[in-house]
Amino acid sequence: MIESLFFYLFASITCLSGLMVISSRNPVHSVLFLILAFFNAAGLFVLLGAEFLAMLLVVVYVGAVAVLFLFVVMMLDINYAELRDGFQRYLPLGLGVGGLLLIEILFVFFNSENMPQTAPVLNEVSNTRALGLVLYTDYIYLFQLAGLILLVAMIGAITLTLRKRENVRRQSISKQNERSREESIEIVSVTSGSGIRSK
Repeated sequence: MIESLFFYLFASITCLSGLMVISSRNPVHSVLFLILAFFNAAGLFVLLGAEFLAMLLVVVYVGAVAVLFLFVVMMLDINYAELRDGFQRYLPLGLGVGGLLLIEILFVFFNSENMPQTAPVLNEVSNTRALGLVLYTDYIYLFQLAGLILLVAMIGAITLTLRKRENVRRQSISKQNERSREESIEIVSVTSGSGIRSK
């Protein structure tokens, strides 16, 4: 009874926060609702007995990916008016893709009884070992592809934040290496009790 209550609690908060991610007008609020959805999904994993997946979800997605999203959203100068115009322009396409995904999910849900069960039941193996066996044997190429996509996303976030700003002094390594000793060092004699007046 308690497990069912917690399941419905975590599932409802996950669905509501996921809805708020796509409907919130402020991108920072969207990322915060995404973090809330991740935490509640981790609670669902704990109810299923997959504690390793729950901690992995919290550490990787909340601790790294969502915080990276938050930093990128806060560092970029986002024009919210243009963002809303783009949302209205691409709304029919988004509804079409969402409807297609909903049809696929309903098809799998109603035909799941007829599908063959290929996954073996592993009672004597812990969920961490079972996940490692499946992830690094059957899905090793997809796992490497996911890592490559995350690397490209990280490089893209760095590129977006390194935009040109006015009145900002940047380091020029070539100019620093071309400097001679006479240009860099000045030897002065200072009498006791007096300082050096800056030029």
